[in-house]
Amino acid sequence: MTVAGESASASASADSTNAVFGVPAGLLATAASLVLIGAFLAVVYDITDVVGRRDQFVLLAAGTLGLATVVGWTLRPRYALGLAVLIAGGGFAAYFLALPDSQVALLSPERLLADTFALLSGLSALRLLSADVWALAVTPGPVFLAWYLAVRGRIAPAVAVAGSGLGLFVLTTDATGTLTLLGVGAGMAAVGFDGIDRFGSAGGQLDVLTVVLAAMVVLSATVTVLPGAGGSPVIPDGGVAEEPTVEASLVSADDRISIVGSISLSPQVRFEVQSTSPDYWQTATFDRYTGDGWVRTGDTRDYEGGRLAGPEGPSRLVRQTVTPATPLDSMPAAWRPVAVSGDIENETLVTQQGNLRPDRTVEIGETYNVTSEVPQYTPASLRRTGTDYPDEIRERYLALPDSTSDRVRDRAAEIAGDAETPYDKAVAVEEWLEANKEYSLRVSRPDGDIAESFLFEMDAGYCTYYASTMVVLLRSEGVPARFVTGYTTGEQVGDDRYVVRGLDSHAWVEVYFEDTGWVRFDPTPAGPREDAESTTLSDARDEGQTGIDTDETDAESNETDEPTPTATDTETPTENGTETNATPAGGSPPAPGIDERLGVTPAGDGAAEDDEGGGLLPELPSRETLFVGLVGLLGVAAGVRRTRLPAHLRFATAAYQRRTDSPADDVFRAYDRLELALEREYRPRRPGETVRAYLDSLSRVGVDERTRQVGRLYERAKYGDGVTRADADEAVAAANAVVRGRLPLVRRWTD
Repeated sequence: MTVAGESASASASADSTNAVFGVPAGLLATAASLVLIGAFLAVVYDITDVVGRRDQFVLLAAGTLGLATVVGWTLRPRYALGLAVLIAGGGFAAYFLALPDSQVALLSPERLLADTFALLSGLSALRLLSADVWALAVTPGPVFLAWYLAVRGRIAPAVAVAGSGLGLFVLTTDATGTLTLLGVGAGMAAVGFDGIDRFGSAGGQLDVLTVVLAAMVVLSATVTVLPGAGGSPVIPDGGVAEEPTVEASLVSADDRISIVGSISLSPQVRFEVQSTSPDYWQTATFDRYTGDGWVRTGDTRDYEGGRLAGPEGPSRLVRQTVTPATPLDSMPAAWRPVAVSGDIENETLVTQQGNLRPDRTVEIGETYNVTSEVPQYTPASLRRTGTDYPDEIRERYLALPDSTSDRVRDRAAEIAGDAETPYDKAVAVEEWLEANKEYSLRVSRPDGDIAESFLFEMDAGYCTYYASTMVVLLRSEGVPARFVTGYTTGEQVGDDRYVVRGLDSHAWVEVYFEDTGWVRFDPTPAGPREDAESTTLSDARDEGQTGIDTDETDAESNETDEPTPTATDTETPTENGTETNATPAGGSPPAPGIDERLGVTPAGDGAAEDDEGGGLLPELPSRETLFVGLVGLLGVAAGVRRTRLPAHLRFATAAYQRRTDSPADDVFRAYDRLELALEREYRPRRPGETVRAYLDSLSRVGVDERTRQVGRLYERAKYGDGVTRADADEAVAAANAVVRGRLPLVRRWTD
């Protein structure tokens, strides 16, 4: 062979060695890097869909990738790195310039450090006031640098840059488990394919890649980085999870609410309120709708005493003293709280929306006092308000995800009808939801946008669905609205005392009116909700549960089974300024049946069936679970192959050979044992290599004549005139000597 021919052969061999299924490993590494960058971009896309500027983001991402491709072909790394720094710096400068003056005044090195730490420890980027600008600012730098490096063939640094970007969103809880899984898998694949491209697939490089990739996929699918992270496990933990309660999903949801499916009510007594007037006890308000839940934007500040801002219009004072019956992680109070005193005063925080929250758990035996200025208004006064809303109100409380469909906006216009004022639109939406949707705690959580699903695909839901949908409909009509959580009034046990249970937890809507402020509306049907609460409490008493009554409520429960009285669910003001219950359109509702009283929607009425089901067939695992299971099996298979476990097991069983009635079969078995020993110590026989050529090649490294004689007997038995019993005994004896000599334990036993 000529030198040129040898060079061509070597090149062809290298290309074959550095390819996976016929595709160059370098190309696969670059493609996997792009998938990792895509996972990062997908997270930012989801953020911009919620906060706005989605179309701008798409153009920015495409332009950045295009610029990085051109620069990757033309500029050296030192110049490209400088350009990446300029791009990242320019983006963040634009973010700071876009902040409101009130926020810029609060900026300081300590504040920036605290905010950075908060993002890295689980603060969602959706809570940033200017999250849209922040998302556009954070995108170009890492995307440009990562793709530039990938184009230049610097795969490991490219994966490090893109992986750091995705990792940030895992820490901020904005990356879903699926995107985290995809990103981790793509990053490991890129590094692995790059290793094959550089060092070839010999020595089990592909097996190592498969094992590591499978391990990372399974770990990222089953383990969270931080408690409560958005990059939560794709596969839930084992066992049957208890059904969540309304209270846990709303009041204990901190700064983010994810709407769930079927839910239950807790009859446990949470706190007692002594108040000069009954009210709803508010715990939190949420301004940013994500399509599948709610986020409270902005920061909190310490309550430093004095008087907080009150409502914009007339108000009346309501003084409350709250005494926990169980530890509380919230501070229920009538809207709008303006002063706090008591055991928790110095550890009270105030949110930007005006709610109170404790800096620590409020323990049993502690009390706190709240003075609230409750807005006063009439329908006539609300109808007279204008629509010249402040910029902050427009930006926060009219925003909807860019993906909100036209049919939602069309349905909002249809429901509002001829209503001309914000108040009349709010009443129209409230009454439409009360009249057209049933109340049920047993629902299947829909895919996609919650409000759209509740409008067009669901016949029933509970307070979270009603309130979310009303806010979306009102915002579609240009009416500022927000999602509010807390407790209804509870059970009255005295002239000014109320016992509040977990089943009183609730979600409702507040609508903004000029010169008045925030006004409560409650679209959830009051009758079915109160009946479900009463049934839950009655069942708990029958079961003898503890912690569901006080001395006063227990005495009353022995005398009557009437539903727990609560404040009016719909605070619809009358012309004289007093408040009455609103009657749904169409007159008084019929008496609830047993299904309604239990909060169950019968199957066949369009509502989802009971999640527990009663079918004979077991529920199949989710697609994500099946995918991760398959990846895990591939990893195990590659690990077995890499460690040559089957060969080890076969070799361990080859120490002895039982003779048969067929000399030829005994020779075949003897040679197989012999080749297994040689493969273990030297190398396997190559495809197309004859037995004789194989043994001849090994004769240079220690294979003796006796071993080669077994090979000749094998050829005679397979291709020649056959072998005798003496030949077979000779082959078996030679194989025994070779195999036992390479098994330490067997050699020790036979010596």
